[in-house]
Amino acid sequence: MSLTYRYAALEDLPRIVEIYNTTIPGRMVTADTSPVAAESRLPWFHAHDHLRRPLWMIDNDGENVGWMSFQSFYGRPAYNNTVEVSIYLAESARGKGFGKQVLQYAIAVAPQYQVKTLLGFIFAHNIPSLKLFTDIGFSEWAHLPEVAVLDGTERSLKILGYKI
Repeated sequence: MSLTYRYAALEDLPRIVEIYNTTIPGRMVTADTSPVAAESRLPWFHAHDHLRRPLWMIDNDGENVGWMSFQSFYGRPAYNNTVEVSIYLAESARGKGFGKQVLQYAIAVAPQYQVKTLLGFIFAHNIPSLKLFTDIGFSEWAHLPEVAVLDGTERSLKILGYKI
């Protein structure tokens, strides 16, 4: 497993959205309840930059297996050193240990983006993701009970944090 990371280009947006949309039916990863269009993600894409809020494509032996991003937290200057980390893997890449490698990479490169705190927003019923983050050293910083409704079921959200 030789994962490589490169900054996403606009032509990667369809692949980013394709991978993202595969997570929607499972109701474990995202609060979106129907597929999104690439055009609707343009503002989100443009909110990323190579200096502070990167968006990476993740490749394994030349084949794209997912993407990762650092996104600003809460949008106020006092929080500039805190980001939400998002990791999305293609269906064929899940369960192979890539998530652990990607999260370790996020921790390793965070200082070069002036990031001192990483946050993960994870549904409380998403046990695999909670395990991944806690195994790497994240800890639960908040529990927001029943703040989302997916298919009529109230779901809780956990915020996990990691200090660099």
